[in-house]
Amino acid sequence: MQDQDQAWVAVDAYFAERLIGKDPLRSEILETNAAQGLPPHDVSPLQGRFLSLLVKATGARRILEIGTLGGVSATWMAQALPAGGQLISLEVSPDYAALARQNLDRAGIGDRVQILVGPALESLARLAKDAAPAFDLVFIDADKPNNPAYLEWALKLTRPGGLIIGDNVVRGGAVLESDSEDDRVRGVRTFTERLGREPRLFSTALQTVGEKGWDGMTLSFVET
Repeated sequence: MQDQDQAWVAVDAYFAERLIGKDPLRSEILETNAAQGLPPHDVSPLQGRFLSLLVKATGARRILEIGTLGGVSATWMAQALPAGGQLISLEVSPDYAALARQNLDRAGIGDRVQILVGPALESLARLAKDAAPAFDLVFIDADKPNNPAYLEWALKLTRPGGLIIGDNVVRGGAVLESDSEDDRVRGVRTFTERLGREPRLFSTALQTVGEKGWDGMTLSFVET
């Protein structure tokens, strides 16, 4: 598998070089995140560009991100927003949130992004209580055991015609393990099963390989 993994990385690099080109800003952000000890869970350039493409294709003006980390995926999505658009990102760690804020400001898009610090389930409940305007796109990329609960809140907070994305759902194939004792795998499996049962959602899943290994995401259209 090592040769195969190297091929995945090389193919990613080929397409990123030709379709995105050099990106000194994000390279600097990734270096800063690594120096601060953040886990290397950021989206790859091609995955980030895919998120940007979805923002543009859906015409999203309001985005909800569950899981900020160092702000890499937020930069990709926020830069694709039209004038006046807003991204609200939820992060449990004050240190990660502070670093993400620095990165977003460095990218010149800090005014488009609000970071709510605290447990995501509490922030989601607060958004609902405050009657926040509905979101056009929701990106779920936080602690996987809570994915089923995040989905329930996403359904409440996303407009009909909106898009809900669940990241890191393949987990190197571990999603197949029905007897897994890993809470992350169990969370993803329950999340996926609920997607399939939910009549308000039109869902699919995509496996991905590349510099981030073998993983994938779910995409769910919120029916009217």
